[in-house]
Amino acid sequence: MFTTRRQFIQTAAAAGAALSAPFILGAQRDQKFRTALIGCGWWGKNVLHEAMASGRCKVTALCDVDPSKLEVTGDQVNDQTGDTPKPYKDFRELLDREKPEVVIVSTPDHWHALISIAALKAGANVYVEKPTGHTINESLAIVKTARQTGRVVQCGLHRRVGPHYVSARKFFQSGGVGELGMVRCFADGGGGKELPTANAEPPDGMDWNMWCGPGPLRPFNSKLHPGGWRHFLDYANGQLGDWGVHWLDQMQWFTGHEHPRRVFSTGGRPIKGPVVNDGHAQTTDMPDHQVVAYEFDNLTVTWEHRFFAGNNAEKHSIGCYFYGTKGTLHVGWRDGWTFYPTSTRGQVIHEKAQLQEPDGHNIKLLWADFMSAIDENRKPVADIEPAHRASTMVMLGMLSLKLKRALEWDGPADKILNDPEANSMLSRPYRGPWEYPSV
Repeated sequence: MFTTRRQFIQTAAAAGAALSAPFILGAQRDQKFRTALIGCGWWGKNVLHEAMASGRCKVTALCDVDPSKLEVTGDQVNDQTGDTPKPYKDFRELLDREKPEVVIVSTPDHWHALISIAALKAGANVYVEKPTGHTINESLAIVKTARQTGRVVQCGLHRRVGPHYVSARKFFQSGGVGELGMVRCFADGGGGKELPTANAEPPDGMDWNMWCGPGPLRPFNSKLHPGGWRHFLDYANGQLGDWGVHWLDQMQWFTGHEHPRRVFSTGGRPIKGPVVNDGHAQTTDMPDHQVVAYEFDNLTVTWEHRFFAGNNAEKHSIGCYFYGTKGTLHVGWRDGWTFYPTSTRGQVIHEKAQLQEPDGHNIKLLWADFMSAIDENRKPVADIEPAHRASTMVMLGMLSLKLKRALEWDGPADKILNDPEANSMLSRPYRGPWEYPSV
């Protein structure tokens, strides 16, 4: 055990240096991969920037249903590297013609599975954004395809490589919090009543039918595109799917607890107000607050979020609290991590965040690990299997909220017990001509 804060920080720093070594070695290798980005929005360009900066990628193709995003991204790629990637509106045509070796999937969530699976079958290694699907069986299909093809799949759970997250995990696994009894994951912020926004025509040249793809065909609305789709349950899983997956993954990564045995969720829209989708205007339809309880053997885990009130009554507004017999460990984002001892005579331990700006994440490290995993033919730090388990927790929480009842989960079998209706909702009908992936 560590006897002083200084001793712990010195040990953690040494561990962080050791962790970074394979990233550096991997980035020095000479092979360049033919790389394609599918989904040229803000976040996809962030990931592509690190791919280009690594020196390991030649960007050969871009895909997006919005031609303005294709044009802007293409110009940025050319400015940064001199590459002139070919633009595509249909990912199937891109995969067939360009034969990329690496594919970045940064689309809305309802497209993650079909595109990732197609890329894997085309021979590419895949970097896919979180969560791994919109429904559980989509996510499971990516896992099975990755293992069948032998390709590497890295999920965008970048908190698995961020230095202060790695350090906090080391402290936790050293026994720093004592015997663990509960974990609380949360993300809170401000907000108020939501007014409907009028529907409109899609931007010039945009293929809105392709954007909706296998999901329902809604009228175009500026609340949906660009970016707002995360708050529409036809295409994503709300705040739980956006932020919750990161912190639930942290819990699983720290504790080794992979499968909840029981899940119950409640929530609603008392502040944002009723959902509107009347053919003329729309609101979002995600809950403005939600609580999910996950029961594990000898551990209770909760998720909560609010889009009102903020969280000024507490020290932190986002992250995880690990509650143990020796005290409470908060693992946060820009506020780093802090241990608050139970004993009044104990010492508070704090480590500042170590983040890559301007976005405050660690994509550079995650991309370097992805390249090394391909070089070394190993699983990456955010491999598809743990990403599937974290994404499953998200989707079970949303399913419980929709059904208004608890779900008994058999994690190793990926099925809900004693509830045929709920079990049938592990998949959902696709809009033609798209076919749900086989599991």
